Amino acid sequence: MGSNMAENHPVGFRWPMKARERGATIIHVDPRFSRTSAAANLYVPIRSGSDIAFLGGLINYVLSRDLWFHEYVLAYTNASSIINDQYIDAEDNGGVFSGYDPRSGTYDNASWAYAGPPQGATRDETLQHPRCVFQILKRHYARYTPEMVEQVCGTPTDLFLQVADVLAKNSGRERTSAICYAVGWTQQSYGAQIIRAAGILQLLLGNMGRPGGGIMALRGHASIQGSTDVPTLFDLLPGYLPHPALFKGDDTLEKYMRESAVRGGYWSNLPKFMVSLLKAWYGDAATKDNEYGYQWIPKLTGDHSHITTSAAMADGNVKGFIVFGQNPANGSPNSGLQRRALTQLDWLVAVDLYETETAAFWYAAPEGWKPSDIKTEVFLLPTAGPAEKDGTFTNTQRLLQFHDKAVDPPGEARSDLWLVYHLGSRLKELYRDSARPQDQGLRHLTWDYLPQHPDPRWRIKDEPSAEAVLKEVNGFTVGDRTPVPDFAALKDDGSTACGVWIYSGVYPEEGKNMARRRVKGDGWVSPEWGFSWPGNRRMLYNRASADPQGRPWSERKKYVWWDASQGRWTGFDRPDFPETKAPDTPAKADGAGVDLHSGSDPFTLKADGRGWLFAPSGLKDGPLPTHYEPLESPLHNALYPRQDSPVAKRFPRKDNRISPPGDPQYPYIVTTYRVTEQYTSGVMSRWVGWLSELMPEMFAEISPELAAEKGIANMDWIVVSTARSQIECRALVTRRMRPFRHNGGLIHEIGLPYHWGYKGLVTGAMANDLVPLSEEPNVYIQEDKAFTCNLRKGRLR
Repeated sequence: MGSNMAENHPVGFRWPMKARERGATIIHVDPRFSRTSAAANLYVPIRSGSDIAFLGGLINYVLSRDLWFHEYVLAYTNASSIINDQYIDAEDNGGVFSGYDPRSGTYDNASWAYAGPPQGATRDETLQHPRCVFQILKRHYARYTPEMVEQVCGTPTDLFLQVADVLAKNSGRERTSAICYAVGWTQQSYGAQIIRAAGILQLLLGNMGRPGGGIMALRGHASIQGSTDVPTLFDLLPGYLPHPALFKGDDTLEKYMRESAVRGGYWSNLPKFMVSLLKAWYGDAATKDNEYGYQWIPKLTGDHSHITTSAAMADGNVKGFIVFGQNPANGSPNSGLQRRALTQLDWLVAVDLYETETAAFWYAAPEGWKPSDIKTEVFLLPTAGPAEKDGTFTNTQRLLQFHDKAVDPPGEARSDLWLVYHLGSRLKELYRDSARPQDQGLRHLTWDYLPQHPDPRWRIKDEPSAEAVLKEVNGFTVGDRTPVPDFAALKDDGSTACGVWIYSGVYPEEGKNMARRRVKGDGWVSPEWGFSWPGNRRMLYNRASADPQGRPWSERKKYVWWDASQGRWTGFDRPDFPETKAPDTPAKADGAGVDLHSGSDPFTLKADGRGWLFAPSGLKDGPLPTHYEPLESPLHNALYPRQDSPVAKRFPRKDNRISPPGDPQYPYIVTTYRVTEQYTSGVMSRWVGWLSELMPEMFAEISPELAAEKGIANMDWIVVSTARSQIECRALVTRRMRPFRHNGGLIHEIGLPYHWGYKGLVTGAMANDLVPLSEEPNVYIQEDKAFTCNLRKGRLR
């Protein structure tokens, strides 16, 4: 659900197919009948943007029919925790939770907190208290009935009930079910809440931390997971440490560390991770007296996401832009705005394998600008492909795998690592004698990655060592630079350094790169194939695969269990739990960190050690997933007076118009997607002759019903328009697109791939020209899986 896995993750899809051969039921819930649908046992249509209503209906089905896994839920979730008496649910407040400030468009989540002491919560183990999470959950989803799901999602009731029945029957002690999602969920204005809804469902069914269960985020690139781990996100430091922010009062390291007290659980180790990160970055210059260089880290002053920055760029407030492996002139929302924004820069550096739309905007953009009118100075730097450099990939299952260089890159092309390293070296030299406070972080940055003895096989002799970087990522003791065995060895006194705490353990000994391992296991877990963070655990929260007493829920599904004779946890995987903490260990009321958890609290990254059915903190748009319509929708919200997410960001600009609900000018839903033969904005695939021949031209998928209504035949030229722009492409009339019935009428949906542009062997219209700038409030991603459009037969001119 939220994924076309067969098409977009074909290598990974071999495993669902093997599962089906062994009797598993594969269900695909999606607006389009795709290659995944064709390979599934059951295809279930759903209107784009209505995922929370569908998942909420499943939650209600499980609760109202008493199909939840009682022992698991009571012991391992916060179902019994009692919530603050100031809390008001969205069900009782028109679709808005307590704490909402309409002036700022934000929530104060204080009323969502647990009742009771700061650490932990008051609980009612009978689950009868009206403010316990279980009762709040039941009330919140009581209206999400099968009939409501059909009304909101367009999913026939009988198909919805089939899904619910299969999930419930394939969950519990003896069986588990998994949910796989991709950007079909994330690229929505409430994407994080869709994933939360799936988490609630899986916790109720007892599917978290157990083999064959859980939720898998399917990544669209070989190292998208690694990109978020290290990270490329503006509001995080490596290893998901929060980035210091002035608006949060993080003006000193001590104030920043208060995060560790708030988070509890294993996050109480945040000071060790942060100080070790600072030592990795600044070396001997980072001392206790100067807060280990904490003041050298730039502090956030607000939203610095790509989308906000694009808007600022369009207004002339950004001078320069370095683009690594990204193509915003084609691949980002409201691409026309993105291209206009590039004209406002003083300089642009594009680093890529080919000349991208972004690198060529100044002379090739469809706007037809004269190059002499563009003030932006553009530099195109050729980079190396994966086979032309050493490094690691971190894949969907958090697995680091080292790959070795096979050949030098051609000509003047260089690896990303080479470019970053030598740019850093030149900047350090440029600022070597600076006394300005803002330059001290650059001056003291550790920057020693060149190998002493370059590999004689390669022409490029000044290539930094990817393994040297990986050693720093792993961490070491400062005194003798001995690698640390894993993150448990990190200290907050400046005696250890570590670049990415979650990756610690990947290089535990000199000469022992765990990411190089390729040992296939005898069973269905291969712990010596690469390195899976954290600590080479292949399944997160796997303590939950055993019951509260430490026994496997079933012999058939045993994974990790307590061995009383050895006094430790054992099994097929490394336990994601303190290895010698017995199941009957009581929580220490006066303890800290994981000592606050008992031996039967498996969710160690949570302050209370429980899986959260209700989120008392951490989310900006509500403690429970709630159905909102997309920012653009042909329908009004059938569940609440509140139409859309009250805290999603809209960017009200003349060049980013949003059509209102039910706008007759734009009556159809449109969703974007990709095909196997092309890849994202097409930069890597449209220059390959074979792929271009297989999928040469931009098209729009429309149903036969809509085609008949508009007088459109297959392969006709059509124009698709939104409130922001319009494009022309070919019509693909197909039964894969199916209209949805609603209140006696039909809702039509259109599918647009987003791979073409104005560079490459094949070119075509850009779907992202139609997409609005917007931001989901937690992770700042745009909504391009559900917005509105119109279409007509013909061409633009």
